[in-house]
Amino acid sequence: MKTISQIIIREWKRIFSIPNFYVVLLVIPPIIFLFYGLIYQKQFAKELPMAVWDEDQSSVSRQLTDMMDHSDLIHITQKVSSNTEIEKLMKEGKIFGAVHFPKNLESDVKKNHQSNITLYTNGAYLVPAKMIYKGAAEVIIKGGLAVVLQKAEKQGMPAEQATALVQPIKLNTTTLYNPDFNYQMYLTPGLITVGVQMALVVASVLILNLEFKRNTVDELLKISASSSQIIVGKTLAHLCISWILFVLVAYIVFPVFELGKPQTDFNFFLIYTLMSLACIGIGMMLSAISNNLLFVTDVALFFTSPAFVFSGFTFPRWAMPWYDQFYADIMPYTHFLDGFIKLYFMELPLSYATPEIFKLLIFTGVTFPLSIVFFQRKINNYLKEKSV
Repeated sequence: MKTISQIIIREWKRIFSIPNFYVVLLVIPPIIFLFYGLIYQKQFAKELPMAVWDEDQSSVSRQLTDMMDHSDLIHITQKVSSNTEIEKLMKEGKIFGAVHFPKNLESDVKKNHQSNITLYTNGAYLVPAKMIYKGAAEVIIKGGLAVVLQKAEKQGMPAEQATALVQPIKLNTTTLYNPDFNYQMYLTPGLITVGVQMALVVASVLILNLEFKRNTVDELLKISASSSQIIVGKTLAHLCISWILFVLVAYIVFPVFELGKPQTDFNFFLIYTLMSLACIGIGMMLSAISNNLLFVTDVALFFTSPAFVFSGFTFPRWAMPWYDQFYADIMPYTHFLDGFIKLYFMELPLSYATPEIFKLLIFTGVTFPLSIVFFQRKINNYLKEKSV
């Protein structure tokens, strides 16, 4: 235990003195955390600019326009008179969508004839397009039902009977866990944790190789020539640094941006620790296998950079090709995220994350033994060459 303690203290000194470590682990992460938090500070996509092309100029079209403009999602900023104008404004980035009310809209409604209202959205901006569709569709459906209901009541039909006739089936929706579709609540925690994952893996691939590159391996071997003791000591040192990042995230960043959930702290800490160990294990294994520092760094960046995309955070994994699903499964962040959503977002008991915990433990159980075997071989070869 004394030997491992010496290795831990020595590694802490290296982390705080070598730029490769302290920049990646202690300087860049807080900047990224702040940056991600500020991006989504508004929390909601509101008042998206939209144009109206009103050929009917009736009380119905004006009422629908007014209702859309009062929606939190939409802000009517332009009035146009052609499809060409709509395309021009979209190309210039002045609007994200438009609505077209055709001629005879009001008269068709009053005659019980179908009238087609056209909604334009800019699919190049997927999220604003969906938000505009959501806001406009709600208004048009409700507005259309209100017009028909008003007509039925004028004809002498009782209000309750008219409502049942116009809308025989009523849909009630309940959104759980993020009912307001708060972008900060949804994206910021995921982006912050994927940033932690990248920092840990990139720093970990340097842990063993830098000993040889900086000619400090002899100093290390004076403490211990056992790869298991070295790897355990270095792992614990870097795990402590990852806990510092956890404290920064859970008790400073999250509360500042109103993302804190104290009731989830223990479960969050547990699955975060398992992800940290898996990331350190992967980096350590790469560092033990190859002496090429540039190569292992490139591999680490290639491995971690697409983690957010493949994790299923923005697109469901089951809809991906099998080889992309396989790639996602060999990244610890994927399994961390599945557990994180259950434990943090949904605030479920720890037992619900058992599959994810087990998978993260597999990463640890595979990478660390391999690291010990390969690094011991590297130590033996080094000592043999030195003796010759």
